[in-house]
Amino acid sequence: MKVLITGATGLVGQAIVKVLHSKGIPVNYLTTSRDKISSSEDFQGFYWNPSKGEIDLVCFDQVQAIINLAGTSIAKRWTPKHKKRVLSSRIDSLRTLRKGMEKAGATEVECLVSASAIGIYPDSLSKFYDEDETEVADGFLGEVVQKWETEADAFKTLGLVVSKVRIGVVLSTEGGALPKMAIPVKNFFGAPLGSGEQWQSWVHIEDLAQLFVFVVENNLKGTFNAVAPNPVTNTKMTKELARVLDRPLWLPHVPKFVLRAALGKMSQLLLDSQRVSGKKIEKMGFAFQYANICTALEDLYSLEKQTDVPSVRTAEKEVV
Repeated sequence: MKVLITGATGLVGQAIVKVLHSKGIPVNYLTTSRDKISSSEDFQGFYWNPSKGEIDLVCFDQVQAIINLAGTSIAKRWTPKHKKRVLSSRIDSLRTLRKGMEKAGATEVECLVSASAIGIYPDSLSKFYDEDETEVADGFLGEVVQKWETEADAFKTLGLVVSKVRIGVVLSTEGGALPKMAIPVKNFFGAPLGSGEQWQSWVHIEDLAQLFVFVVENNLKGTFNAVAPNPVTNTKMTKELARVLDRPLWLPHVPKFVLRAALGKMSQLLLDSQRVSGKKIEKMGFAFQYANICTALEDLYSLEKQTDVPSVRTAEKEVV
């Protein structure tokens, strides 16, 4: 088996490549940066430019599965220009892949596993969402994810098995949301956000990478939530982070109006509540190594606590 990955140099992509290589599975990857193209026996890079519909068709040679992670980060202020980039980067990437497959006659490709997001679920403090939910969140996030998944489903016309992995809050000290959450806590001014009652459905980076590979290896189809079995409230997340980092929490909650004034509509990422179930993928045989927030955070910060040296790596901008 050989796997083609878009977004392979990003946080999640790097973790997936590591898992695939540990299993002896070679990887082709697509990048918009010619400087990031490398060539080795198990890791071969190819150039593409989704905004122009350009792709090196050689990337499909001997590939049986595609993992799609491409997309501009949503965690930037939602200006009209950035919102357009967020949506077009996801749609253009999938369309360029599909048209490239058609041109290359890539008949060996059997499946597409595309990243998605739990942002498709409506904001709710009481509902427990699973993949059968038909209601879609109002606003920008719901629109993006719905169109993203529709574009992924278009690969079914090529005879591919299609799956969508709806990712929750990814926990990693190497990038993503966690280092940003940890900064105020480490500096003694951490506090729950808004009411603190909003649910956060999270997943350890290692579990997420293993889940993607599990879907590929078992040729699964459909939609799967990539979230640990035990979501927590924002207050619980903040308290556990403070405990692991050995810092006190003494400030009151950060009011919603402060977050909205500072971040605009992007504050939705911090204030919306999505309690999401990961039982479907578990029933397929997948086992989460990190099911509880306390063990997940302890694992992620264990090296830091031993050395007492904060992690200096920051989130890498995902290459699409």
